[in-house]
Amino acid sequence: MPDPKPTPDTLPPAARRALAEAEARRAARVGTPPPPVELGGRDGPDPARYGDWEKKGLAIDF
Repeated sequence: MPDPKPTPDTLPPAARRALAEAEARRAARVGTPPPPVELGGRDGPDPARYGDWEKKGLAIDF
């Protein structure tokens, strides 16, 4: 049965590089403020992300 969690020594170089890059991104993100809250914006999920381009039958123009 394969080891459920491989050690860094057994990972391929590309996987080790990806893990190092992810850790660097996490470290860079520490201490950054959250994005500002939009005043007067829509409720619910982001329409640009979820494809909800209308509200009450009216198309939203960005």
